[in-house]
Amino acid sequence: MARAITRFKVSSFDPKTLSWWRARKNKIDMDPPYQRRGHLWSDADKAYLIDSIINGFDVPKVYVADFTILNTDLNRKRLPYAIIDGKQRFEAIFDFFEGRVVLNEDFIFLENPSLKLGGLGYYDLTQKHGEIAELFDTYNLSVMSVTTNSKTLINELFIRLNRSKPLTGAEIRNAMAGPAPEVTRQMAKHQFFTDYVAFQVQRGQDLNAAMKLLLFEFAGKPQETKKSTLDAFVKAAAKQRSKLEVSARRAYVALDDLTNVFLPRDRLLASSGLLPVYYWFIQSLKSRQYPLVRDFLVQFEEARRANRQKAELDGLTRAVDRKLLEYDQLNRNTNDLTSHIRRIEILQERFARFKH
Repeated sequence: MARAITRFKVSSFDPKTLSWWRARKNKIDMDPPYQRRGHLWSDADKAYLIDSIINGFDVPKVYVADFTILNTDLNRKRLPYAIIDGKQRFEAIFDFFEGRVVLNEDFIFLENPSLKLGGLGYYDLTQKHGEIAELFDTYNLSVMSVTTNSKTLINELFIRLNRSKPLTGAEIRNAMAGPAPEVTRQMAKHQFFTDYVAFQVQRGQDLNAAMKLLLFEFAGKPQETKKSTLDAFVKAAAKQRSKLEVSARRAYVALDDLTNVFLPRDRLLASSGLLPVYYWFIQSLKSRQYPLVRDFLVQFEEARRANRQKAELDGLTRAVDRKLLEYDQLNRNTNDLTSHIRRIEILQERFARFKH
């Protein structure tokens, strides 16, 4: 059988206005798998981009997969376009068109600084300053058309375009090739991550945590969870897909168990660094013990807090619990293998006392 030819081409779209793109908003896949989470820019950041456009400054290029030229299996939503790089810019533009963003109060229109336009939205401009609304409507955004049948090359392009930007490790791994990123994206949609964790997830913290849990299941024991280890796991899992699938199924069952232990937006889950420890600790218990776990963890955390205060006031006296201080120290290196193992051991020891 002849090997499929890999195609990859990047070229400029014919000039298209912002109004042209606005009319096609619903024809753009804004959330392909490799993309960063949306809504990372503040309203002030978005308004600054609108300022740049109205005042005629250059705006960095946007890259889109162009399925009107080459439609492939990569087109999951069967839309003409999918964003590769520039999602935040498109979101800012669409938000201004739709009235969710207004000009910053300190906005100055360089062609006529005497105009007071701060705080106005797009609709206000169309009603009172039509010529300025027209500048926005007719601005030609520089958009690059990417045609390819290779998901790997799209992922590689995304990473290269963002290499100088402060992407998190999770965002970079999310764009890596192989089945592990897709599995972790599905895990992050589990109710435990959407409703129960209390840590922030905008920069892929949920993807990062899910990857760590998946790694534990894949290895059958706690592992180091530093960036280099997780990156290596993504590559290794691509060669052991069956094992990865089994690990994912076990992780899903375990996440179901966690929803029976914790509360929605649980304060115990305010730190993503503790999640792998809680996960493996709970995995070591029998299901009949689950009803005891949350009360135990609440008391454990209260004891840690009181112990820290005692140590600060009285120093390392006999009254201070050194095991709890050790746990505190281990929490400073949340990704170390020794830290994972020892914190789990301490929880197991304390829980054995608690249940009796």
